[in-house]
Amino acid sequence: MTFDDLPQVRGRLSHEKPLSELTWLRVGGPAAVLFQPADPEDLAEFLRALDPAVPVMPIGVGSNLIVRDGGLQAVVIRLGRGFNGISVEGARVTAGAAALDAHVAKRAAQAGVDLGFLRTIPGSIGGALRMNAGCYGSYVADVFVSARAVTRAGELVELGPEDMGFAYRQSALPEGMVLIEATLQGGVGDPAMLTARMEDQLRRRNETQPTRERSAGSTFRNPAGFSSTGRADDVHDLKAWKLIEDAGMRGARLGGAQMSEKHANFLINAGGASATDLEALGELVRKKVYETSGIKLEWEIKRIGDPERDPAAQ
Repeated sequence: MTFDDLPQVRGRLSHEKPLSELTWLRVGGPAAVLFQPADPEDLAEFLRALDPAVPVMPIGVGSNLIVRDGGLQAVVIRLGRGFNGISVEGARVTAGAAALDAHVAKRAAQAGVDLGFLRTIPGSIGGALRMNAGCYGSYVADVFVSARAVTRAGELVELGPEDMGFAYRQSALPEGMVLIEATLQGGVGDPAMLTARMEDQLRRRNETQPTRERSAGSTFRNPAGFSSTGRADDVHDLKAWKLIEDAGMRGARLGGAQMSEKHANFLINAGGASATDLEALGELVRKKVYETSGIKLEWEIKRIGDPERDPAAQ
Protein backbone atom coordinates (compact mmCIF):
# COMPACT_ATOMS: atom_id res chain seq x y z
CA MET A 1 0.00 0.00 0.00
CA THR A 2 1.39 3.38 -0.97
CA PHE A 3 0.18 6.96 -0.82
CA ASP A 4 2.85 8.25 -3.20
CA ASP A 5 1.31 7.27 -6.52
CA LEU A 6 -2.29 8.51 -6.39
CA PRO A 7 -4.68 9.20 -9.29
CA GLN A 8 -4.77 12.69 -10.77
CA VAL A 9 -7.56 14.92 -9.48
CA ARG A 10 -9.10 18.31 -10.18
CA GLY A 11 -9.59 18.92 -6.48
CA ARG A 12 -6.87 19.04 -3.83
CA LEU A 13 -4.61 16.32 -2.42
CA SER A 14 -2.68 17.16 0.77
CA HIS A 15 -0.15 14.75 2.28
CA GLU A 16 0.28 14.43 6.07
CA LYS A 17 -2.52 16.90 6.71
CA PRO A 18 -3.08 17.57 10.45
CA LEU A 19 -6.66 16.58 11.21
CA SER A 20 -6.67 18.52 14.48
CA GLU A 21 -7.35 21.56 12.30
CA LEU A 22 -10.56 19.96 11.02
CA THR A 23 -12.23 18.70 14.21
CA TRP A 24 -14.21 20.63 16.80
CA LEU A 25 -12.17 19.10 19.62
CA ARG A 26 -8.95 20.28 17.94
CA VAL A 27 -7.07 17.03 18.55
CA GLY A 28 -5.65 14.27 16.41
CA GLY A 29 -2.73 13.31 14.24
CA PRO A 30 -2.37 13.69 10.47
CA ALA A 31 -4.09 11.95 7.60
CA ALA A 32 -1.68 10.21 5.24
CA VAL A 33 -3.62 12.04 2.51
CA LEU A 34 -6.53 14.48 2.62
CA PHE A 35 -8.60 14.60 -0.58
CA GLN A 36 -10.99 17.50 -1.20
CA PRO A 37 -12.77 16.67 -4.48
CA ALA A 38 -13.90 19.37 -6.88
CA ASP A 39 -17.26 17.72 -7.63
CA PRO A 40 -18.96 14.29 -7.68
CA GLU A 41 -17.30 13.29 -10.95
CA ASP A 42 -13.85 14.11 -9.55
CA LEU A 43 -14.62 12.00 -6.48
CA ALA A 44 -15.93 9.05 -8.50
CA GLU A 45 -12.99 9.07 -10.92
CA PHE A 46 -10.50 9.19 -8.06
CA LEU A 47 -12.06 6.28 -6.17
CA ARG A 48 -12.41 4.25 -9.35
CA ALA A 49 -8.68 4.60 -10.09
CA LEU A 50 -7.46 4.29 -6.49
CA ASP A 51 -5.74 1.05 -5.47
CA PRO A 52 -8.42 -1.02 -3.69
CA ALA A 53 -5.88 -1.77 -0.94
CA VAL A 54 -5.77 1.91 0.08
CA PRO A 55 -8.27 2.58 2.87
CA VAL A 56 -10.68 5.49 2.54
CA MET A 57 -12.31 7.46 5.36
CA PRO A 58 -14.91 10.17 4.64
CA ILE A 59 -15.32 12.82 7.33
CA GLY A 60 -17.64 15.80 7.66
CA VAL A 61 -16.89 18.96 9.60
CA GLY A 62 -15.49 17.00 12.55
CA SER A 63 -18.26 17.93 14.96
CA ASN A 64 -18.73 14.37 16.27
CA LEU A 65 -15.23 13.00 15.95
CA ILE A 66 -12.11 12.14 17.92
CA VAL A 67 -9.10 11.53 15.69
CA ARG A 68 -6.50 9.61 17.68
CA ASP A 69 -3.05 11.11 18.13
CA GLY A 70 -1.35 8.74 15.68
CA GLY A 71 -3.56 9.94 12.83
CA LEU A 72 -4.88 7.83 9.97
CA GLN A 73 -3.02 5.77 7.42
CA ALA A 74 -5.79 6.36 4.91
CA VAL A 75 -7.09 8.74 2.29
CA VAL A 76 -9.43 11.01 4.23
CA ILE A 77 -12.14 12.53 2.04
CA ARG A 78 -13.67 15.85 3.06
CA LEU A 79 -16.34 17.47 0.91
CA GLY A 80 -16.56 21.23 0.54
CA ARG A 81 -17.62 23.60 -2.21
CA GLY A 82 -19.47 21.75 -4.91
CA PHE A 83 -21.22 19.63 -2.28
CA ASN A 84 -23.03 22.22 -0.16
CA GLY A 85 -25.92 23.41 -2.32
CA ILE A 86 -29.48 23.58 -0.94
CA SER A 87 -32.67 23.65 -3.01
CA VAL A 88 -36.36 23.43 -2.10
CA GLU A 89 -39.20 22.05 -4.19
CA GLY A 90 -42.54 21.84 -2.45
CA ALA A 91 -42.01 20.18 0.90
CA ARG A 92 -38.81 18.49 -0.25
CA VAL A 93 -35.34 19.87 0.46
CA THR A 94 -32.30 18.60 -1.42
CA ALA A 95 -28.95 19.37 0.16
CA GLY A 96 -25.36 18.52 -0.57
CA ALA A 97 -23.66 16.34 2.02
CA ALA A 98 -21.37 19.23 3.02
CA ALA A 99 -24.27 21.60 3.73
CA LEU A 100 -24.47 22.41 7.42
CA ASP A 101 -27.51 21.06 9.26
CA ALA A 102 -28.33 24.50 10.62
CA HIS A 103 -28.22 26.07 7.14
CA VAL A 104 -30.54 23.39 5.77
CA ALA A 105 -33.03 23.98 8.61
CA LYS A 106 -33.00 27.74 8.07
CA ARG A 107 -33.35 27.53 4.28
CA ALA A 108 -36.21 25.05 4.67
CA ALA A 109 -37.99 27.31 7.19
CA GLN A 110 -37.73 30.28 4.84
CA ALA A 111 -39.62 28.17 2.29
CA GLY A 112 -42.23 27.05 4.85
CA VAL A 113 -40.81 23.53 5.31
CA ASP A 114 -40.30 22.19 8.82
CA LEU A 115 -36.88 20.58 9.31
CA GLY A 116 -36.39 22.54 12.50
CA PHE A 117 -34.87 19.68 14.52
CA LEU A 118 -31.73 20.05 12.39
CA ARG A 119 -31.19 23.64 13.56
CA THR A 120 -29.45 22.70 16.81
CA ILE A 121 -27.53 19.67 15.50
CA PRO A 122 -23.88 20.54 14.84
CA GLY A 123 -22.36 19.13 11.70
CA SER A 124 -23.25 18.55 8.08
CA ILE A 125 -25.98 16.62 6.29
CA GLY A 126 -23.69 13.74 5.30
CA GLY A 127 -22.81 13.09 8.92
CA ALA A 128 -26.42 13.55 10.01
CA LEU A 129 -27.48 10.80 7.61
CA ARG A 130 -24.70 8.42 8.58
CA MET A 131 -25.53 8.68 12.31
CA ASN A 132 -29.31 9.22 11.94
CA ALA A 133 -28.98 12.43 13.91
CA GLY A 134 -31.94 13.71 15.86
CA CYS A 135 -33.30 15.77 18.71
CA TYR A 136 -36.65 16.87 20.16
CA GLY A 137 -38.04 13.45 19.23
CA SER A 138 -37.31 13.74 15.49
CA TYR A 139 -34.64 11.90 13.53
CA VAL A 140 -33.24 12.03 10.01
CA ALA A 141 -34.93 8.69 9.34
CA ASP A 142 -38.31 10.37 9.87
CA VAL A 143 -37.77 12.86 7.02
CA PHE A 144 -35.45 10.92 4.72
CA VAL A 145 -36.55 10.43 1.09
CA SER A 146 -33.40 9.48 -0.83
CA ALA A 147 -29.67 10.05 -1.12
CA ARG A 148 -26.88 9.89 -3.66
CA ALA A 149 -23.50 8.40 -2.85
CA VAL A 150 -20.26 7.23 -4.39
CA THR A 151 -19.12 3.71 -3.51
CA ARG A 152 -15.52 2.77 -2.70
CA ALA A 153 -15.33 1.37 -6.22
CA GLY A 154 -16.24 4.77 -7.70
CA GLU A 155 -19.84 3.99 -8.67
CA LEU A 156 -22.55 6.64 -8.28
CA VAL A 157 -25.57 5.07 -6.58
CA GLU A 158 -29.06 6.14 -5.48
CA LEU A 159 -30.15 5.13 -1.97
CA GLY A 160 -33.64 4.74 -0.58
CA PRO A 161 -34.76 4.26 3.04
CA GLU A 162 -34.29 0.50 2.81
CA ASP A 163 -30.63 1.00 1.83
CA MET A 164 -29.80 3.20 4.79
CA GLY A 165 -30.55 0.72 7.57
CA PHE A 166 -31.43 3.48 10.00
CA ALA A 167 -31.41 2.66 13.71
CA TYR A 168 -31.00 4.71 16.86
CA ARG A 169 -28.04 7.06 16.24
CA GLN A 170 -26.69 4.93 13.39
CA SER A 171 -27.11 3.68 9.85
CA ALA A 172 -25.86 0.59 8.02
CA LEU A 173 -23.83 2.33 5.30
CA PRO A 174 -20.46 0.79 4.37
CA GLU A 175 -17.53 2.75 5.82
CA GLY A 176 -15.97 3.52 2.43
CA MET A 177 -19.15 4.89 0.87
CA VAL A 178 -19.23 8.68 0.48
CA LEU A 179 -22.61 10.38 0.72
CA ILE A 180 -22.84 13.37 -1.61
CA GLU A 181 -26.49 14.53 -1.47
CA ALA A 182 -29.75 13.91 0.35
CA THR A 183 -33.41 14.72 -0.18
CA LEU A 184 -35.54 15.26 2.93
CA GLN A 185 -39.24 15.98 3.29
CA GLY A 186 -40.67 18.00 6.16
CA GLY A 187 -44.06 19.24 7.22
CA VAL A 188 -45.43 22.53 5.96
CA GLY A 189 -45.71 25.57 8.21
CA ASP A 190 -45.60 29.33 8.44
CA PRO A 191 -42.02 30.55 7.85
CA ALA A 192 -42.13 33.08 10.67
CA MET A 193 -43.44 30.53 13.17
CA LEU A 194 -40.92 27.90 12.10
CA THR A 195 -38.07 30.39 12.46
CA ALA A 196 -39.27 31.57 15.87
CA ARG A 197 -39.51 27.99 17.14
CA MET A 198 -35.99 27.22 15.95
CA GLU A 199 -34.60 30.30 17.65
CA ASP A 200 -36.29 29.26 20.90
CA GLN A 201 -34.76 25.78 20.63
CA LEU A 202 -31.37 27.33 19.96
CA ARG A 203 -31.69 29.56 23.02
CA ARG A 204 -32.61 26.61 25.23
CA ARG A 205 -29.69 24.58 23.88
CA ASN A 206 -27.26 27.39 24.67
CA GLU A 207 -28.64 27.61 28.20
CA THR A 208 -28.19 23.90 28.95
CA GLN A 209 -25.18 22.81 26.86
CA PRO A 210 -21.54 24.00 26.73
CA THR A 211 -21.89 25.38 23.20
CA ARG A 212 -18.99 27.79 23.65
CA GLU A 213 -16.56 25.03 24.66
CA ARG A 214 -14.55 22.69 22.44
CA SER A 215 -16.78 19.64 22.43
CA ALA A 216 -18.13 17.08 19.99
CA GLY A 217 -21.75 17.12 21.14
CA SER A 218 -23.21 14.33 23.23
CA THR A 219 -20.47 11.86 24.17
CA PHE A 220 -22.59 8.77 24.83
CA ARG A 221 -25.90 7.53 23.50
CA ASN A 222 -28.88 7.42 25.80
CA PRO A 223 -29.40 3.75 26.74
CA ALA A 224 -32.52 2.24 25.20
CA GLY A 225 -35.56 1.88 27.43
CA PHE A 226 -37.28 -1.48 27.84
CA SER A 227 -40.92 -2.41 27.66
CA SER A 228 -42.67 -4.61 30.20
CA THR A 229 -41.92 -7.61 27.99
CA GLY A 230 -38.18 -6.88 28.13
CA ARG A 231 -38.07 -5.87 24.46
CA ALA A 232 -35.92 -2.84 23.62
CA ASP A 233 -38.01 0.05 22.35
CA ASP A 234 -37.39 3.68 21.38
CA VAL A 235 -38.43 5.37 24.61
CA HIS A 236 -34.82 6.08 25.69
CA ASP A 237 -36.04 7.16 29.11
CA LEU A 238 -32.61 6.46 30.62
CA LYS A 239 -30.46 9.56 30.15
CA ALA A 240 -26.70 9.24 29.80
CA TRP A 241 -26.11 12.55 31.58
CA LYS A 242 -28.02 11.35 34.66
CA LEU A 243 -26.08 8.09 34.81
CA ILE A 244 -22.80 10.03 34.54
CA GLU A 245 -23.87 12.45 37.24
CA ASP A 246 -24.98 9.63 39.55
CA ALA A 247 -21.55 8.03 39.05
CA GLY A 248 -19.92 11.22 40.35
CA MET A 249 -18.30 12.06 37.01
CA ARG A 250 -19.80 15.48 36.25
CA GLY A 251 -16.80 17.81 35.91
CA ALA A 252 -14.27 14.94 36.08
CA ARG A 253 -10.89 15.76 34.53
CA LEU A 254 -8.00 13.83 33.00
CA GLY A 255 -5.16 15.88 31.59
CA GLY A 256 -6.75 18.55 29.43
CA ALA A 257 -10.02 16.61 29.05
CA GLN A 258 -13.11 17.27 31.17
CA MET A 259 -16.70 16.17 31.47
CA SER A 260 -18.60 19.45 31.34
CA GLU A 261 -19.93 20.98 34.55
CA LYS A 262 -22.82 22.40 32.54
CA HIS A 263 -23.93 19.11 30.95
CA ALA A 264 -22.44 15.87 32.24
CA ASN A 265 -22.66 14.08 28.86
CA PHE A 266 -20.39 16.56 27.08
CA LEU A 267 -16.69 15.73 26.85
CA ILE A 268 -14.69 18.92 26.31
CA ASN A 269 -11.14 19.97 25.55
CA ALA A 270 -10.62 22.25 28.53
CA GLY A 271 -7.20 23.27 27.26
CA GLY A 272 -4.27 21.31 25.85
CA ALA A 273 -6.05 17.96 25.75
CA SER A 274 -4.77 15.17 23.56
CA ALA A 275 -7.01 12.64 21.87
CA THR A 276 -5.61 10.12 24.35
CA ASP A 277 -6.81 12.29 27.27
CA LEU A 278 -10.28 12.59 25.81
CA GLU A 279 -10.75 8.92 24.98
CA ALA A 280 -9.26 7.77 28.28
CA LEU A 281 -11.60 10.03 30.25
CA GLY A 282 -14.54 8.72 28.24
CA GLU A 283 -13.56 5.14 29.03
CA LEU A 284 -13.18 6.02 32.72
CA VAL A 285 -16.69 7.45 32.68
CA ARG A 286 -18.01 4.26 31.09
CA LYS A 287 -16.26 2.20 33.77
CA LYS A 288 -17.67 4.29 36.64
CA VAL A 289 -21.19 4.25 35.20
CA TYR A 290 -21.07 0.47 34.83
CA GLU A 291 -19.84 0.10 38.43
CA THR A 292 -22.67 2.24 39.81
CA SER A 293 -25.57 1.26 37.53
CA GLY A 294 -24.66 -1.94 35.69
CA ILE A 295 -25.28 -0.11 32.39
CA LYS A 296 -22.68 0.01 29.62
CA LEU A 297 -22.72 3.37 27.90
CA GLU A 298 -22.07 3.34 24.17
CA TRP A 299 -19.99 6.05 22.50
CA GLU A 300 -21.90 8.46 20.29
CA ILE A 301 -18.71 10.28 19.31
CA LYS A 302 -16.93 8.45 16.51
CA ARG A 303 -13.29 7.60 17.28
CA ILE A 304 -10.91 6.87 14.43
CA GLY A 305 -7.21 6.48 13.77
CA ASP A 306 -4.18 5.03 15.52
CA PRO A 307 -2.90 5.67 19.05
CA GLU A 308 0.20 7.82 19.28
CA ARG A 309 3.29 5.79 18.54
CA ASP A 310 5.97 5.39 21.21
CA PRO A 311 9.21 6.81 19.73
CA ALA A 312 11.22 4.40 21.92
CA ALA A 313 9.53 1.45 20.24
CA GLN A 314 10.53 2.53 16.74
